[in-house]
Amino acid sequence: MNPDDPLLKILACPLDKGPLHLLVQEPEEPGDALYNPRLQRRYPIVDGIPQLLPSSGEQVTEDEHEELLLRITGSTPQTPGITP
Repeated sequence: MNPDDPLLKILACPLDKGPLHLLVQEPEEPGDALYNPRLQRRYPIVDGIPQLLPSSGEQVTEDEHEELLLRITGSTPQTPGITP
């Protein structure tokens, strides 16, 4: 699955029915996934097929959630109280 895939516009989280973000595989990750930042749940993509059953999703840790948000938004982390 690629970021320009029109399927991404219609796929939704099976729990809250909201939009999902594509996470393209990084070298240390097992594969591509779809991510719901509202519920902090990641759904795997296996052989190009999104696994969108509620039981297929995994809860991510708070630290991992922060990292994934940075990847999605493409921004750099900000330290509270310090202005760049």
